[in-house]
Amino acid sequence: MIEWPPRLKLAQLPTPITKLEKFSQRLDGVNIWVKRDELTGTEVSGNKIRKLEFSIAEALQQSCDTLITCGGVQSNHCRATAVLGVRLGLKVHLILRGERPQTLEGNLLMDYLSGAEISYLPQSEWRRHEELAAELQNQYLADGNKAFFIPIGASDEVGLWGYIAACEELKQDFERLEIDPEYIVTATGSGGTQGGLIVGAQLFELDCQIAAFNVSDDAAYFENKIRADVTLWKQRYKQQFDGEQFKINTIEGYVGSGYGIAGAEIFQTIKELAGSDGIFLDPVYTGKAFHGMVTELRKGEEGRLAGARDVVFIHTGGLFGVFPQQQNFSFD
Repeated sequence: MIEWPPRLKLAQLPTPITKLEKFSQRLDGVNIWVKRDELTGTEVSGNKIRKLEFSIAEALQQSCDTLITCGGVQSNHCRATAVLGVRLGLKVHLILRGERPQTLEGNLLMDYLSGAEISYLPQSEWRRHEELAAELQNQYLADGNKAFFIPIGASDEVGLWGYIAACEELKQDFERLEIDPEYIVTATGSGGTQGGLIVGAQLFELDCQIAAFNVSDDAAYFENKIRADVTLWKQRYKQQFDGEQFKINTIEGYVGSGYGIAGAEIFQTIKELAGSDGIFLDPVYTGKAFHGMVTELRKGEEGRLAGARDVVFIHTGGLFGVFPQQQNFSFD
């Protein structure tokens, strides 16, 4: 019996699972199912809200009236935090990596429309973003406010609960649809979704592997990050969990030129899925992960998703990130 920590009901749950009827025909005997977590909301759509249900609950538990978090200029997490903050009557201060662009669009536009306070930190100084967050916490405290810091992507021992809870939902999905997938596939950027799925799959006895396609860093980073988060989770919440059994399967080779930079093949994959099944990916996270998944599936038994017959892809959202990169799509 799991003893859950405080949680806010912020997401539209449960999200549906859709079988890609047309796209799956392109693969030899493999059915692709999509867990539609881009439908967790509209302005707050995506995977981040599942984690924020627990992170913001913790902030309120600590009597905080301000949220500080960080990410890239087009961060889905920062956008979701900004919107949820204003809905809950909390001030939000974002630390964004890079310079302020001349044009406000996509997630960044929504950050500003939501009234978030924004500080920009150059890429060369990004290593000190948590130090800056601590300085801001002290400033707010001096002004009579109490600020709660949420790390990048809400990926820590608190945020892990988001996709641990999602695994309970996935188990019900599989039973209802009478499917027994060999793999659950996700993009991974800060490790929280991947880590939560790994822990949740073990807790809820899902008989499938969690395979994540990294969109930044490398497999060694996620190995260390997730094990550290899980250790803190076990300690903080006094969980009985066998940390020796779980496997962190991060499939490399699809980052491309770097985080947030997608090649022509990613934009083509996004276009193909939109044209076949009416589901839209983004070029930062889901486009790369979906492209990597399909590429590995087409390798059959030689690929890193060998033995797959039913695969569930977690659609982690990111639609607003398409528009700042719309110039990269080609149309004949």
